[in-house]
Amino acid sequence: MPTTEGTTAPAAVSSAWSLPDRVRVSGGRVATGVLGQGPPVILVHGTPAWSYLWRGVAERLAEQHTVYMWDMLGFGDSRADPGVAPSIARQAATLAELVDHWELDAPALVGHDIGGGVVARAHLVEQVPVTALALVDAAVLGPWNTPFTDHQQRYAEAWRTMPADVFAELAAIRLRSAVQTPMPPDVAEAYLAPWAGRQGQNRWVDQVAAVGYADTRDAVELLDSVTAPTLVLWGEQDGWLDPSVGSDLAAAVPGARLRTVPGAGHFLPEDAPEAAAHALSEFLAG
Repeated sequence: MPTTEGTTAPAAVSSAWSLPDRVRVSGGRVATGVLGQGPPVILVHGTPAWSYLWRGVAERLAEQHTVYMWDMLGFGDSRADPGVAPSIARQAATLAELVDHWELDAPALVGHDIGGGVVARAHLVEQVPVTALALVDAAVLGPWNTPFTDHQQRYAEAWRTMPADVFAELAAIRLRSAVQTPMPPDVAEAYLAPWAGRQGQNRWVDQVAAVGYADTRDAVELLDSVTAPTLVLWGEQDGWLDPSVGSDLAAAVPGARLRTVPGAGHFLPEDAPEAAAHALSEFLAG
């Protein structure tokens, strides 16, 4: 059973954002935070992001909901135990543990990028009851690896051992391709903070090496059994996962609604937080 380790967090990876609580789970130590009051909704980020991605959306949703956030194992301020691979299957099992820890009966689950795969697997494989599902530029239908991710997985050792300054530049280039509106320097710095230095470089490679479509295939096979209201939300200019993937995903889930956001790339909650929050609020209101 997960346990809370206290509300005083150690030094955060970024001064721009941090979650205050630490919860011990079976695979490591997870940073968590809660905002607002109302029906529960859990926000799950993707890669190479962390809970910072949700900062604009969470504040707006918290006006009507209790918003639960966490950094997935190996991301942000969360740490996987030695030998624990931060796979989608592991993250889904961790999410199930957190739902028990928070004593939630049937929260709404919102997942972005591989976080979409995490919430789909948590519901369909780990059997976490939900009131609603929202899949945002989600890596669920496969194969969903981008060519960049394929290259990193194929040459993981080269990525792990390249000079840190070279890695940092490549990570920054990758991050810039996730949005349509260029990030201010301080925002880009906050996204890159968890991956800084040799330790951060190894964390990046660890999580890239651990993710794969095998972990979402089990959930995909069960998509036609979803009965909860489902929203598929996509950035119209997503350059990582084409909007046609969103259309296919919506078609695979009975009764799913499809909504796209103009002017937004793959990091939709970053590019258009107000539009994302509005779409999610409207959906969660029923």
